[in-house]
Amino acid sequence: MFDLRPVAYVTGLLVMALGVSMLIPMGIDLLYGSADWLVFLESAVLTTLVGGSMALATANGVGRGLSIQQTFLLTTGVWLALPLFGALPFSLSELDARPVDAFFEAMSGLTTTGATVLSGLDDMPRGILFWRGMLQWFGGIGIIVVAMVFLPELRVGGMQIFRSEAFDTMGKVLPRAAEIAGRISWIYLFLTVLCVLSYLAVGLQPFDAVVHAMTTISTGGFSTRDASFGAFQGVPEYVASVFMILASMPFVRYIQVVAGTARPILVDRQIRAYLATILLITLAMTIYRLVANGDHIEHGFREGLFNVTSIISGTGFASVDYQLWGTFPAVAFFFIGLIGGCAGSTACSVKIFRYQLLFSSILAQIRAIHSPHGVFTPRFNGKRVDDDVLSSVMSFFVFFVVTLGVVSVLLGLTGLDFITSVSGAATAVANIGPGLGEDIGPSGNFSGLNDTAKWILAVTMLIGRLELLAVFVLFTPVFWRG
Repeated sequence: MFDLRPVAYVTGLLVMALGVSMLIPMGIDLLYGSADWLVFLESAVLTTLVGGSMALATANGVGRGLSIQQTFLLTTGVWLALPLFGALPFSLSELDARPVDAFFEAMSGLTTTGATVLSGLDDMPRGILFWRGMLQWFGGIGIIVVAMVFLPELRVGGMQIFRSEAFDTMGKVLPRAAEIAGRISWIYLFLTVLCVLSYLAVGLQPFDAVVHAMTTISTGGFSTRDASFGAFQGVPEYVASVFMILASMPFVRYIQVVAGTARPILVDRQIRAYLATILLITLAMTIYRLVANGDHIEHGFREGLFNVTSIISGTGFASVDYQLWGTFPAVAFFFIGLIGGCAGSTACSVKIFRYQLLFSSILAQIRAIHSPHGVFTPRFNGKRVDDDVLSSVMSFFVFFVVTLGVVSVLLGLTGLDFITSVSGAATAVANIGPGLGEDIGPSGNFSGLNDTAKWILAVTMLIGRLELLAVFVLFTPVFWRG
């Protein structure tokens, strides 16, 4: 019989930790004199009690490790349980958010999607704004651990290609997954603090600096202002661009740098391709702005760099409504959002390495057609790519496209127009943030959508954040028989 106790135990511990963390925004509200501090206290007590009770009730079922089935279930279960409790402050506070809106906001936060149903952020209680930032910060570090520890072992979406890299630093194998998670945490915290100091140095107020640092390093995109990053135009956009890029590169490379070797980060094909992609698209957008919009060089480059980096990394900040630039930028931003950052980072979407493997496989097939007797093997970072990795990557692409299509149709059936349906599906499955159109574009939000569409999008965010297959496998009979 399938033993759920280990899954419930770990989930309970994480829910309990989430409850304890609610005391931080409670302190923020007390500091700023908001009556919502009591809401966070109530939410913290309820969440901690439920999580603690769950952990205590199932502690007798904890063994030495988790099976493959338990790991899959845990990965999805945690990302479902945490938003349920993370939604409590939105419902109980003065926002009085309905369950669908509260869950949507919490799921968008923990999956670092950045789509929001809230407006009036400029006048919102500081505790709620800080909580939104914390949800994304937790989600960012959580997905790095999942991507580096769990997904390679579960052979999801070709992530097994990074299995040895995740645990091999300077030739020494880390003894436990907990150790690499610990190292990631310190690096993640260091980047966050450095981002806070950088924002302060360019003029952001302390509260804005801290919240935006959390949502920048997590590539989440929640802001404290309705205008998003449009409230901080200028030098802060350059700072944000740098840290969005840093957060969307493989954290295992930072571990290796700290361990004493910078060579892997310099020769990693994934990093070079990612930086080259950002540079080329930014230059194309800058030239377009100069020619079509009559913009000047610095402003065109800055707005192009910031918004291209924000969308391709899945952060979702917007400094301007780029839909007003013309048809080409709107279409370009839709597709670059489907590229994504590097594997093992906080970035979302397809990821650069999968496109590299896809193109490498296509090139090998073309060469084989040209020279039938030759042997051509796809390679990545100088190593031969196994067939199971290629198969996993191809499966991911198929599921990604099918999921995008199905969700678009489902959203259309709820009454949404074509642009909103397709871009909404894309922004949810790729965890980007803003979509296209008047309603969910960079100058709007998701509050005007019907409830059914919000539920669909919230579930899609979860599916997309966990690389699709980690969720879909739970619905196959063979999984439960295995």
